[in-house]
Amino acid sequence: MAEEKEKQKKQKQPRQQGGGGKGEKKAKRPAAAEAEAAGDDQPSQPAPPARLAVSFRDQIAPALMQRFGYHNRLEVPRLEKIVISMGLGKAVTAGEKGKIEQAEKELSVIAGQKPVRCKAKKSVANFKVREGMETGLKVTLRGSRMYEFLDRMITLAIPRVKDFRGLNPAGFDKAGNYNFGLTEQTVFPEVDATSVTFQQGMNVTMVTTARTSDEGRELLKAFGFPFRTDAKA
Repeated sequence: MAEEKEKQKKQKQPRQQGGGGKGEKKAKRPAAAEAEAAGDDQPSQPAPPARLAVSFRDQIAPALMQRFGYHNRLEVPRLEKIVISMGLGKAVTAGEKGKIEQAEKELSVIAGQKPVRCKAKKSVANFKVREGMETGLKVTLRGSRMYEFLDRMITLAIPRVKDFRGLNPAGFDKAGNYNFGLTEQTVFPEVDATSVTFQQGMNVTMVTTARTSDEGRELLKAFGFPFRTDAKA
């Protein structure tokens, strides 16, 4: 009887917490505290949409519908993508591979996206180019990143071009796509001019869904492209 009473007393006694034994479980943190700790570095609100994307939706698209008489909003030409390319064949053939890395860093800063290295498809003896050589850089922008780059290029980069007299309005193809070039990368304020060791031009291609050159020209004019007025369209 005495032994049974002692067993009952031991069973009724509460277990002591803490101690750090192997069999003991750690106290769980509440889910709300974990969410707050994990979300300290994250933004509380999503990023706002690009300014030109909102302008296209609210102002440019209705104006183009009225200008060309579209019956459906899906008929309105829109900007599909922007392709930025750099040709570095002279640096490769001269053995200056460091220029490719420097241009890659500058282009990634300008576009906000890492560029792709383009390789030569065939060998050309006159240009000292062999098949497989890395001769250029290319980056393709879509979506909000495309509109952000377009906004910075129109408002900041193009006005900084020396002796600028407007873009050539005849640079459109039959499908409504537009090509133009910039002679130096320092027109973009993101590039540190003090760290630039050589000037490198680039080609910018605006790919649109326009069916004619007139529709593509009106679309880019609505975005704010400064075309020359004295040249033939």
